[in-house]
Amino acid sequence: MKRIHLLAIISSLLLSISAFSQQTQIVFLSGTDATNTVEWDFLCTDGRNSGEWTTIPVPSNWELEGFGTYNYGHDWRNEEIKLGKEHGLYKHEFDVPREWKGKTVNIVFDGSMTDTKVKINGKPAGEIHQGAFYRFKYDISKLVKYGQTNLLEVDVAKHSANESVNRAERQADFWIFGGIFRPVFLEVLPEIHMSRTAIDAKADGTFKSFIVLNDSKNDYKITAELFDLEGTKISENIESEINKGETETWISGKLKNIKPWSPEWPNLYDVKISLKKSSETIHEVTERIGFRTMELREHDGFYINGEKVVFKGVNRHSFWPETGRALSEENHLTDIRLMKEMNMNAVRCSHYVPDKRFLELCDSLGLFVLNEVTGWQDGYDTIVGPKLVKETILKDENHPSVVIWNHGNEGGWNFANEKGFHQYDIQNRPVLYPWLLRNGADTHHYPEFDYAIGRFGNGNDPFMATELLHGLYDGGHGAGLEDYWRNYETSPLHAGGFLWVLADEAILRTDLEGTVYDADRNHAPDGILGPHREKEGSFYTIKEIWSPVQVKPVIINRKWDGKLFLENKFIYTDLKDCGFSWRAVKTEIGSVKEKVVGSGILTSPEAAPGETVALKTDCQKTLQEADLFLFKAIDPHGHELHTWSWPVVQPDEKAAELAVNGKKDEITIIENEQSVTAVAGSIEVTFSKEKGTLLAVKNNNGNISLNGGPVPAGADSEITGTTWEKNAEGNFIFGITTNNFPEKMTWKLHKNGLLKLEASQLKKWVREVDFIGISFNYPEEKCTGMKWMGRGPYRVWKNRLKGSNIGVWEKAYNNTITGESFNNLVYPEFKGYHGNLYWATLETTESDFTVISETPNLFFQLFTPKEPKHVAGGTHPPFPEGDLSFLYEIPAIGTKFKTPEALGPQSGKGHFGGHTGDENYPIKLWFNFRAN
Repeated sequence: MKRIHLLAIISSLLLSISAFSQQTQIVFLSGTDATNTVEWDFLCTDGRNSGEWTTIPVPSNWELEGFGTYNYGHDWRNEEIKLGKEHGLYKHEFDVPREWKGKTVNIVFDGSMTDTKVKINGKPAGEIHQGAFYRFKYDISKLVKYGQTNLLEVDVAKHSANESVNRAERQADFWIFGGIFRPVFLEVLPEIHMSRTAIDAKADGTFKSFIVLNDSKNDYKITAELFDLEGTKISENIESEINKGETETWISGKLKNIKPWSPEWPNLYDVKISLKKSSETIHEVTERIGFRTMELREHDGFYINGEKVVFKGVNRHSFWPETGRALSEENHLTDIRLMKEMNMNAVRCSHYVPDKRFLELCDSLGLFVLNEVTGWQDGYDTIVGPKLVKETILKDENHPSVVIWNHGNEGGWNFANEKGFHQYDIQNRPVLYPWLLRNGADTHHYPEFDYAIGRFGNGNDPFMATELLHGLYDGGHGAGLEDYWRNYETSPLHAGGFLWVLADEAILRTDLEGTVYDADRNHAPDGILGPHREKEGSFYTIKEIWSPVQVKPVIINRKWDGKLFLENKFIYTDLKDCGFSWRAVKTEIGSVKEKVVGSGILTSPEAAPGETVALKTDCQKTLQEADLFLFKAIDPHGHELHTWSWPVVQPDEKAAELAVNGKKDEITIIENEQSVTAVAGSIEVTFSKEKGTLLAVKNNNGNISLNGGPVPAGADSEITGTTWEKNAEGNFIFGITTNNFPEKMTWKLHKNGLLKLEASQLKKWVREVDFIGISFNYPEEKCTGMKWMGRGPYRVWKNRLKGSNIGVWEKAYNNTITGESFNNLVYPEFKGYHGNLYWATLETTESDFTVISETPNLFFQLFTPKEPKHVAGGTHPPFPEGDLSFLYEIPAIGTKFKTPEALGPQSGKGHFGGHTGDENYPIKLWFNFRAN
């Protein structure tokens, strides 16, 4: 058994210094997090590697360390799956300095799954603790041997003896683990000490604290001092007295020159609270706090620091694939930074209380937190529940980031236990019930776009779905968000929403051969990010839609006056504190190289939250030689909010740059019964006489396997005739007519080897189409990559165009199945729909070739993504049969629970109608097969 020697020595040294004897001493028996662990002796009673004493790192979940049985929360319903009910037995020796005698020594567990029995030197430390996600402690002052080695024994039962705990936690819709997964430490306090220092610090500087002593043997004085984070004292002392025999008191005052806390300006302070007997300080506690005021106004909204708040948030599980719910500092930082990068200001801790360190980082980096007592779809009873509510509040009450308590999830509550929140929380934060309209807020989950009668936008109460747009594979999250958000913003009752969920919860299965990441079919949460926080396409969509700086719609061309209108959607920040810059870029067909032809840094305009302001850019001369204009906004802390891009030129203007002169060769024509071949120099193109489709293409490097098109996609058309000839200029013309769209398609092979296709414009009415355009075939196995100009670098769906900027991009071939290819998640995905095509160069094992579009707003299908194994809802939209398609319309994608039609106007199927004389846009494509 391992003993803590070094920490004990250090602790002893500290205790020899009188200043430290006034403070709470923390000595870790375990490691501090999942990266910094300590080996304890361990025996698992059942499952893998059971029945023998060995060692295990603490903190950890034992399944990830090779012990016990993996279970997903639904497994209890399936009699064919073994439900692991093993215990983990832990032993650990630790030294207690002699100097601690006479002090209070607590052993503290920050999280243990789930029923936990603790013994010190063979004697019970206290009653069994039930509930997996909570901090609990025992006073072991009378059980430890001072100046000697002590034995800690812990029995952790993966399942609880209390059935309400099992229903709330162990039969939930998430992975079920066992073990001591958060730190264990000794808390050493003076004999008389403050056992609770609850703080309520308001945005106006009003300060009050509820102080609880463990005992009272004299008259005492309580003093509070405020410091900035550099250690400079910035206020007068606040003082109060407490008489002998009393163990509770309040201390209050008004502090000046306070900067309030918010996610935009996460100002923090240290408050030092001292317990004094006469002039002697006998205990001292320092709490890091922020001054902020939380209020839920009936039939109005959430107000924080006097400003109405819209929560832009996401649900977050405490999870990492290799360590389960035992997390590291870097795990927490990564998640918070990614949320902030998406312009989120809030997080819901689903479906349990998070690590204390996570909340500390939310305080310092700036996120509103909805802190949740567990209960997935069943709640705790009135025996265990009140204890866990109390433990939640006592651990997390002083975090300024925690602005709301959630009491369970989707039926996972016992209304009788709510009174504990009001009893213990001196800040009187709102208590919500995720998916209910209750306590003044409507949190209904997964609303359809036009929900509801008498609720949400048509209701009488502030509303925010605490679960919104359930992600699965590439669906949900960003898809549909713009419609929802812009619609909700029209209501003064809009209070925000929380997307489901941050990251894919695919766990490493140490019980299976090889490296297997398991999401329990499609049951485990499927997020905006992969399990190792790989960014999916919706990441950037959310970032743009939730940017606190919004740019009003604008057309940018070479006659643009340089004026942008910026809308300030911050809550607490003036745009004068932000930064703005622009770039104008020239591109080259077939190349990812860009030339910056102009740039500038702009003077930030004054605009308070809610205001719109004009910002003038001096770029008119530069735009005369540019293809793209980019505009970037950064927040006051130097972080990018978003970079917008606009094309300066139309596709036909860009296509005109194609070298149409070059060497010209006389075209020869070769015919047989089935086909006609046109040859221009090194380019040889063969067409089917019957269908007009490409049969073969060759250049001086050999065959190019593009074939089988143009074929109408999304329209039932039959070929009615084909013709071919040389025109007066000596170019080869091949014409195709049909009885539907496109009524006419014309190939033209120029004498310089460039091939052009024009498919006539939409004329007839079409309704309820997923896609419409023309398709070709190309063997996927011959494609190695693509360079293109258009929206990128991620694929798009009809209801997820935002976040995909127009630019020049490049990516290598991959076969990623979003939310499933956990062993090889390569983003951005290669295959799928791409928006606003200008040109695309397919890189192949044969000979690269480029397609250039003259048609505005044309979509490009690049192969068909493989269907996920466990499709649900609307998460696998249709694709044309061809490999490469050029389309006016593409489908939307749905969510796990909703088909696209339920997600708003952008998610509907396509409709088109025209009249004689309309000058719509035919599909015009150039094919450059010429070898470099």
